[in-house]
Amino acid sequence: MMRFSSASKMLAFAARRPVVSTRVVKASLLTRMMSTAAPGVKPTNPEFSSGPCKKRPGYDVSKLDRRTAGRSHRSKIGKERLQLAISETKRILGVPEDYHVGIVPASDTGAYEMAMWNMLGERNIDICHWESFGKGWFADAVSHLKLRDIVEVKEITADYGSIPDLSQTNPDHDICFTFNGTTSGARVPDGCGFISDSRTGLTLCDATSACFAMDMPWEKLDVTTYSWQKVLGGEGGHGVLILSPRAVERLESYTPENRPLPKIFRLTKKGKFEASIFKGATINTPSMLAVEDYIDALQWADSVGGLPALIQMSLDNLGVIEDFVDANDWIDFLAKDPAIRSSTSVCLTLDLTADQIKKFVKLLEEEGVALDIGGYRDAPPSIRIWCGSTIEKPDLEALMPWLTWAYEQAKE
Repeated sequence: MMRFSSASKMLAFAARRPVVSTRVVKASLLTRMMSTAAPGVKPTNPEFSSGPCKKRPGYDVSKLDRRTAGRSHRSKIGKERLQLAISETKRILGVPEDYHVGIVPASDTGAYEMAMWNMLGERNIDICHWESFGKGWFADAVSHLKLRDIVEVKEITADYGSIPDLSQTNPDHDICFTFNGTTSGARVPDGCGFISDSRTGLTLCDATSACFAMDMPWEKLDVTTYSWQKVLGGEGGHGVLILSPRAVERLESYTPENRPLPKIFRLTKKGKFEASIFKGATINTPSMLAVEDYIDALQWADSVGGLPALIQMSLDNLGVIEDFVDANDWIDFLAKDPAIRSSTSVCLTLDLTADQIKKFVKLLEEEGVALDIGGYRDAPPSIRIWCGSTIEKPDLEALMPWLTWAYEQAKE
């Protein structure tokens, strides 16, 4: 029996193996390296948070008007600046002349709760929700205002990424809804056709991530709320409350029984509408620095072409992501129907586990490429990229290759 040395065995094994060219090996390694190599270009600004949102392009806090610094909001200059913020809001948004615009405490939440606590309970209510904030309004109506003790409260709901059948609403009921679901990326269809022009009830619309980015059909809206820190990239803490004449009529004709209202919620005085609030005499002390920041944002909005330009910027930004999603099968919109897809709070699902998505988000943050894009805590595992008008399109275009890179890293 012949014996082979170890060296002979190795030579015999090598002789039986198929020959792989050096060129093939190098090509395979290059492909591997390219799939894991980080893209070269990063967004100039990595801020894609859905609130507080990115400041306007060219923002410089040192350029804000500082005449109100250290001054009372009741001073002549203080009142003038508050009145300017209100009048410019009305003009740029195209709010009807007979509607009232007021600056109120506690961001959009404060504005919407103020309306609920003052107006609801006069008649039956339909509450439509398809994401966390709308669901919160329903919970407050039932659990805290206990409206089911005095009227019927109908819940009309859908899962994240969809909207319910809004035709179920009754024009003789008060209708509460969110114009754009910030945490689901699903919005109401253009025009709010589900709202009757001959309605007898009021509509209460939370439009915090829609105002200045979507066309608001004012004739359909009786109460509209938003906050400065969303579409215009303003500061948090202050809300805006917009009331139609019908909403004012409700305030003066209906006083909820056994419902104490804290001072910061009161919109009437001795049964009459407190109009001074909507002329700059705020209920409590506002931050005049935040007011100046908001005025700066309004001036920028006007300089780029006003509301039509702001809407188009947001749509163009959404278009960047739509093109990317169309080209990649591992990413999709949470709101699959384009007719209800948000152009501001763009929510995306990934072909990754929840833990992998967290890794994906962390990788992009560590690279300084995208900050604060994790999906909302109550939403399905997802990411959320703000596409409002303060986001510059080239930054979104630079971000897209990084999404692919992070996906390849996170799925391993």
